[in-house]
Amino acid sequence: MALKPEPTAPFHSVQYALRVLETVSRHGGGVSDVQIAREAGLPVAHLSSLLLMLRREGYVEQVADGAYVIGDSLVLLGSGMTRREALEAKLQETLTELRDSVGAAVYISRYIDGEVKITQFADSPRTPKVNEWVDFRSAAHASAVGKCLLTQLDQNGRRDHLSRHKIARLTSRTITNERILFSKLDSHPATVPVLDLQEYAVGTVCAAVPLTAGSAVGCLALSLPIEHAHRLRAAADTLNRRAAPVVLSLAL
Repeated sequence: MALKPEPTAPFHSVQYALRVLETVSRHGGGVSDVQIAREAGLPVAHLSSLLLMLRREGYVEQVADGAYVIGDSLVLLGSGMTRREALEAKLQETLTELRDSVGAAVYISRYIDGEVKITQFADSPRTPKVNEWVDFRSAAHASAVGKCLLTQLDQNGRRDHLSRHKIARLTSRTITNERILFSKLDSHPATVPVLDLQEYAVGTVCAAVPLTAGSAVGCLALSLPIEHAHRLRAAADTLNRRAAPVVLSLAL
């Protein structure tokens, strides 16, 4: 049953907010602000500021067509999940959608405590993940993931990493000269995906785009078998243009 505001002023905003949440919760596919005002019986003058507050706190979200849906904070109230668990679950769902959109396995990688770590990924029988035949922690100089993370480090950070993980020739295309590697990393445009054209593994091509926020270092990547190499740049551009801002808000 919808709450009815009492005439005692201090509680009006709380009661109005609850009525907005009740209305949004009833419409799983989203609801417009006009319909919220009508169903909740709220003064239009109060609705804009309430929706702004609820969006800021994560209780509702506004989707592409302007409709409002329930947000993470409201889901957490009844899920029994921690915020971290809920965000990881939502990120996994997003990665799965991206996998299907670009037709490739996709990965989230972070540079944590001086190491390259794949924190989440989404693959399928039709979009298999890359065969990690050499530990990714030891292959930053060759993989798209590793090179993308190294571009976000300064010279000292890169040298520290390579002092612990020596450059090794993994395929005939692997760059094994530190000076040449650093030169390529420095000259790489920040807005262009980093590519791995069989530098890490024969038969696999990859691309990665940076996910940065403050001092955090991360990237979003995809991999394709060599027979689909002709799709790599288009898939990487899609990842860069559409996915990175979405995943950034969830992953960091």
